[in-house]
Amino acid sequence: MQFFKNPNWLEQFHYDYRKFEEIPQTVFESINTDLDCIQGNKPLVTILIAAWNEEINILKCVASLSKTKFEHPIEIIVINNNSSDRTQDTIDKLHVKGLFEKRQGCGPARQHGQEQASGKYILLADADCFYSPNWVENMIKMLQRPDTVCVYGRYSFISEKGFPRWKLFLFEKMKDLITEFRHLNRPYFNTYGISMGYVKELGLKVGFIVNSFWGDDGQLCLGLMEYGKIRQVRSNSSRVWTGVRSLKRDGDFMQALLFRIKKEVRRFLKNFDPALPERHL
Repeated sequence: MQFFKNPNWLEQFHYDYRKFEEIPQTVFESINTDLDCIQGNKPLVTILIAAWNEEINILKCVASLSKTKFEHPIEIIVINNNSSDRTQDTIDKLHVKGLFEKRQGCGPARQHGQEQASGKYILLADADCFYSPNWVENMIKMLQRPDTVCVYGRYSFISEKGFPRWKLFLFEKMKDLITEFRHLNRPYFNTYGISMGYVKELGLKVGFIVNSFWGDDGQLCLGLMEYGKIRQVRSNSSRVWTGVRSLKRDGDFMQALLFRIKKEVRRFLKNFDPALPERHL
């Protein structure tokens, strides 16, 4: 992880555009050239991205994925989740498979996406995140281990004013420690669509919750536990990077930290609830 600054590789994707109309055609052409090199007709992996009002963020996300280093062809599917901005226009200009889901929520969007996916394995990605070139390889390498049905990775925050990298670094170290504890018997609390993968055949059996329920990713993981093991990808080089807008919703850095501490205490207490699913590792 980075202690003092954001990773250098992120700089190439920080396009300074505020709306679709500002994006030059040359930017789409450059990204599409890379996309054409990594995608194929018989992909091993499908990456699903649900996008709601992300006309600029989805460009950055797909641009980062276009730099993927993987020996097999992949497929990228972006599901427009009933956006009211020009997200669809951005999708249409990129060489990805675009779908539309009117029902609001990641659950319905991801369910639609996996039903149309061609890959044996599915990786979930978020529209406002950046993915390193070896993210796909490391996730799939873990997912292909015997008896594994689902994997999840770690993520970090991109620093900005009011959220310095050193504070975020310490916050992330605390979060990683909590993740290790939860993985012992409640791994579904760790599986977020920001960085998650699973076997498509089993994902179709379990299915996503097709409403606006928050936590569809964890619920899918909970259902997948019936079929095999849940594993964690701990490699820092595979970390997904995202902005701090989710933290900002709770105020400044300290307010966001306190909110999450309280949330984790409540989750910790659930570990002693015998009504919850048994350990499955």
